[in-house]
Amino acid sequence: MSDDRTLVEQLAEFAAGVETATLPAGVVDSVKARVMDTLGIAVAAANLDTSVAARRWAVAQRAAGPADAVGVPTPLPANLAAFVNGVLAHSLDFDDTHLPSVLHPSATVVPAALAAAQRVGADGAALIRAIAVGLEVCVRLGMAGYDEEAGNSTFFEHGQHATSICGAMGGAAAAAMLTGGAAEVRHALGIAGSMASGIIEANRTGGTVKRLHCGWAAHAAVSAAELAELGVTGPPTVLEGRFGFFQAWLHGRFDPDAVTRGLGEEWAVPDIFFKPYPANHFTHAAVDAGRALKARGVTPELVRRLVLGVPAPNLRTIGDPIEVKRAPETGYMAQFSGPYAVAVGLLGGGGLGAALEDYTDDLARDPQRRALMAKVDVVADERCTAIFPRQFPAVLTAELTDGSVVVEEVLSNRGGPQRPLSFAELTTKFEANTRRGLSPDQVRDLAGLCQRLETCTDLHDLTGPLAGVDAERTLGPSDPARRAATDDPGDAAASRS
Repeated sequence: MSDDRTLVEQLAEFAAGVETATLPAGVVDSVKARVMDTLGIAVAAANLDTSVAARRWAVAQRAAGPADAVGVPTPLPANLAAFVNGVLAHSLDFDDTHLPSVLHPSATVVPAALAAAQRVGADGAALIRAIAVGLEVCVRLGMAGYDEEAGNSTFFEHGQHATSICGAMGGAAAAAMLTGGAAEVRHALGIAGSMASGIIEANRTGGTVKRLHCGWAAHAAVSAAELAELGVTGPPTVLEGRFGFFQAWLHGRFDPDAVTRGLGEEWAVPDIFFKPYPANHFTHAAVDAGRALKARGVTPELVRRLVLGVPAPNLRTIGDPIEVKRAPETGYMAQFSGPYAVAVGLLGGGGLGAALEDYTDDLARDPQRRALMAKVDVVADERCTAIFPRQFPAVLTAELTDGSVVVEEVLSNRGGPQRPLSFAELTTKFEANTRRGLSPDQVRDLAGLCQRLETCTDLHDLTGPLAGVDAERTLGPSDPARRAATDDPGDAAASRS
């Protein structure tokens, strides 16, 4: 049976019909964990040069408002608070990832929804509902641009950052849900379609602008919802129209069924991958493979050669040029190095198995790690390529000095639906990310509040402590995230993930 409603009308009516009380438990639990995860990452990133710039820009607008931003003592207008928090949430390569669209949904949707909720005095239950819908909209639009035959996102093939483009739309839906019904959501999406943006050339040749993308998308999302509330309208065919979203970004190549199939019955939210490690997602299986070798008693001095097999599309990001990947000059470069990921697995071990402390400039140049990385070759593996991009697998083969060979296969990523992280494990990540910006009592209280978010009646209880974060206590000057990334073409072989 055909549906005469436009795509945005279907999304808006879906959003208006969602109630927190009837959301699947898995969706509610996932949203609460993503709020905690996103806020923790934002605190950890508070001292980045780009974070400082984002806060200064927001404060320089000289406007007061009802919403809290990390490290800003005075409340800001909702769209500026969303901007600051969105910038910080996406700045450490630590935010969650949806596969195979390779989107980072929470870094935009959570800051946008949280700021909008504070503006209208919404409670935790309303926030959960809004975030759930915003994430779902974001992911579905991303999947509409996924080319199954090519095994890649058409957005990325066009040089577009799907995270911020689709994130602005998902964030707008979330923000509008907190101020109105289906009409407001429809118009907010229609307005946000003219605000969604982001190109990923900085991944190739350098620059720190990518860190701003989720913040600007969250700013656009909240602004679109506020404009819709004031009577500005958007086109009903904003998505599929002749001059709409999919034509503009994807040249008309999109899957409309990905937007509406099972809408309201099938939820993508619980399947979004959490990142256990603060590095490019393509490197995570290599960290786990190195950890597995370590657990089997393999030490660096026993290794003669290591071969890291990865999906062919990942090779250019984490293995090429191999000379650069074996000798990263900074912690930032190390985040995109397959050989360094193996070294982290064999020699590191903070947090959930790798933490921000494992990716410092000093460790990137550490002689022991350099010697180990020199033994690592990164190659394309057929089986890994076949699995990609629904997972980012790796096969690590160790040739030992005694002539024996040890193989470790990591075919599914930790943090995804096949190997989920528990709330307790995500709390460990949250504690590691926030302990230098918040007191132990604050960390414990905020983690507990996130776990029972549906009972929270005043969201300032959640965001107030974050506004008081002392940015100078988060990351030290030698930490990789502190710098505004050296970002030459070598280290910016940074990928879409």
